[in-house]
Amino acid sequence: MATVTKIALGNNGPLVSKLGLGCMRMSPVWGGPSRDDNESIATIQTALDNGINFLNTGDFYGAGHNELLVGKAIKGRRNDAFISVKFGGLVYGGQFIGLDLRPVAIRNFINYSLVRLGVDTIDLYEPCRLDNSVPVEDVIGTVADLIKEGKVRYLGVSEITAGQLRKAHSIHPVTALEIGYSLADRQIESELLPTAKELGIGVVAFANTAEGLLTGDMKAPLPAGAYQHHFPRFQGNNLVKNLEKVEVLKQMAKEKGYTPTQLAIAWVNAQGGHIMPLVSMSSRSRLPENMQAMEITFTPEEMNTLNTHFSPGAILGGTYLQR
Repeated sequence: MATVTKIALGNNGPLVSKLGLGCMRMSPVWGGPSRDDNESIATIQTALDNGINFLNTGDFYGAGHNELLVGKAIKGRRNDAFISVKFGGLVYGGQFIGLDLRPVAIRNFINYSLVRLGVDTIDLYEPCRLDNSVPVEDVIGTVADLIKEGKVRYLGVSEITAGQLRKAHSIHPVTALEIGYSLADRQIESELLPTAKELGIGVVAFANTAEGLLTGDMKAPLPAGAYQHHFPRFQGNNLVKNLEKVEVLKQMAKEKGYTPTQLAIAWVNAQGGHIMPLVSMSSRSRLPENMQAMEITFTPEEMNTLNTHFSPGAILGGTYLQR
């Protein structure tokens, strides 16, 4: 496997891999199954060996299990990893039950994260969302204080609006915005992406396959236990129509000699040098195909076909990304 190229995360930001490793699915999250911890750790280490240094986790992923995994994987090689941690999410019984963004809570959260990760400093620290429960000034100001104290290097934000991004950036420079982005979810192109580019903020784009819709493997109806049933996009006739849309991606992938998943990642990668596809993996077998996706290019005609066929709003029904 060839090593992944590096980019600056935002203007004057740190050098990170153009492909990020999402670690969430290595833990039992949202009631999902447990993974093989040894394979998960080996996946992280193999990613690091191949130049993927951006590791994305959250303190509420598996009630700390995910951070413990990352900590074990990077032991003895801290300098090889750039660690991104989300905080603020409250989870009980596999269900998201709210946010706690109080300054006192943030200071408590980070101490637990540092211990679980086995590090002195977290590279990128970000509220998982922002709501109106705590003033933005207090949330961002607390992270800014942690940066001054040396417990955090850079400020990130996740799943927010363009207005919130501007406000956060005015309080303390934001290095990265983490947000869902795919051929099927392009609503951020109207305001949020242009705002991030204007402000010189890097974009960490997750959900590149739109919760599996763009993999080419999904069939209607979904199995009874599939978590996607919660979202209108995957229900009834919406799913049937959406899968018809995916046929164009499947055909293009076949013609180019790749998988639909690889093309979905490649499309996100092609949207700009400041945009990093964040791909969830929990086994080493996934690494070669995802790294290969970063080398795929599109002709102008191919890109026009995808952008036209998957124009904003073309996919019926929303997910939590349309909050």
